[in-house]
Amino acid sequence: MSELTLTVMRLGFLAVLWLFVIVAVQVIRSDLFGTRVTQRGSRRESARPQQAARQAPPQQRGQQSGGGGGRQRRGAPTKLVVSEGTLTGTTVALQGQTITLGRAHDSTIVLDDDYASSRHARIYPDRDGQWIVEDLGSTNGTYLDRNRLTTPTPIPLGAPIRIGKTVIELRK
Repeated sequence: MSELTLTVMRLGFLAVLWLFVIVAVQVIRSDLFGTRVTQRGSRRESARPQQAARQAPPQQRGQQSGGGGGRQRRGAPTKLVVSEGTLTGTTVALQGQTITLGRAHDSTIVLDDDYASSRHARIYPDRDGQWIVEDLGSTNGTYLDRNRLTTPTPIPLGAPIRIGKTVIELRK
């Protein structure tokens, strides 16, 4: 084998070894310090309904801004509130979209909790306007009123949903 081939192989092995060390340090760092939890822009969420109302045709504006219009029934929850855990006090307005919960950075509520999976659970409205919670195959489970969820289950108003150390409730 020529001296050039041997030198190139040594340098390639050294590069792969350093790449392994860098990746190992990044994994250890993320395990020690956790994922970075960024606060979701409250300005963006509050600006969306205003933008939608401005862009809607005049006959639809009254339906969107009027109280109790559309599929929203009387006494239905309007927000999702984190009542225990590292995100205590965080609220998400319920606007008919699916809310995902987990450690993944693209979740609606990012949980910095050792007992949460990356895609842990989701909360979504059904056709009747009732909100449903569903465990997405998490390791440690999702609990509704101390009962572990095995199927998608309707959420009563004020019932605690527990994911690890985090407790979430639907409120008016």
